[in-house]
Amino acid sequence: MEFEDADVHRRLDVDGRPLDGDYEPPLSDDRMRELYRDMRLARHFDERMISLQRQGRLGTYASSAGQEGSQFGSMYALAEDDWVLYQYREHGSVIDRGGLAEYVSYWLGYEEGNAELTEHHIAPLNIGIGSHIPHAVGMAWASKLRGDENAIICHFGDGATSQGDFHEAANFAGVFDVPAVLMCNNNQWAISVPADQQTASRTFAEKADAYGFPGIRVDGMDPLATFEVVTEAVERAKDPERAPPEGTSGRATRPTLVEAVQYRFGAHTTADDPTVYREDEEVEYWKRWDPIPRMETYLRERGTLDDETIDTIETEVTETVAEAIDQGTDIEPDPEDLFADAYAELPEDIEEQREYLRRLREEYGDEALLEDH
Repeated sequence: MEFEDADVHRRLDVDGRPLDGDYEPPLSDDRMRELYRDMRLARHFDERMISLQRQGRLGTYASSAGQEGSQFGSMYALAEDDWVLYQYREHGSVIDRGGLAEYVSYWLGYEEGNAELTEHHIAPLNIGIGSHIPHAVGMAWASKLRGDENAIICHFGDGATSQGDFHEAANFAGVFDVPAVLMCNNNQWAISVPADQQTASRTFAEKADAYGFPGIRVDGMDPLATFEVVTEAVERAKDPERAPPEGTSGRATRPTLVEAVQYRFGAHTTADDPTVYREDEEVEYWKRWDPIPRMETYLRERGTLDDETIDTIETEVTETVAEAIDQGTDIEPDPEDLFADAYAELPEDIEEQREYLRRLREEYGDEALLEDH
């Protein structure tokens, strides 16, 4: 099915023009400029991180290009004390909360950078597919029991819906009516497996029907439409008396499953070759829906954005990412951290390796050890 004809909530057409001539955006002009700037920042961050990986300065990295609309559209709908759980591609979550330098250090191998994100109400990055969804629902249940009026948003890919963790968490969310927004980022591919091989259901959103709460599809490459859908979901999560969307069956009113339909432009990770399993024509088709030029067109024609402002944003984006990378690469972790946290008590052979490292450090010093050994 062509994306134009998909039954998704959408505000901007493929060229970035409102589908409704009387459309009034849900954000102020200043906030929309910030949204555009953040998407540009995420795209530039993506390019720099891939460059660092190619230089051998960090390990495998997952690109987010093409998915900025759903990431920032959803993040802009949250309050600062709402918690975010994500996998390895939602870099916009971290950018929005201001933890970019710590995040860079994590990708460079400094584990503390991951833990430090909790200061921004972001749970540590999850690599396991879907294994964080039960944790998100558990946090939402705790929020409900405490009465702290927080919502929990959990990002995951379409492939995660094939994991038992997703179904157990969704069932729990419905039974206990928790304030959770389950954000399925359907980017059409779970590594090399297409979405139509993940499920026989017509959509991922309709899976919510089985668990008694609303499921909604949105154009994830339209940040304004995503903001509207997630805002409504968050408001419903925080207000147990708020009615679910019309036509929804089930007794749970607080949780929502959002299927953000979108596309990843790049490889699954820097260890992947997407040319093996998808055609260039497909990629080019989806690039027509790129959220950044669509948003730029809309803001330009609205008179909210001009060349001078874009030049200023580009300069700011470049400097912000460069500063974050400088800060992230300036950390000197202790080499003995290699042996931390894997075992409560180190096995004898691992203990021997640690002692060997200690002797080398004492004999040569860290700098000479790196240069000569």
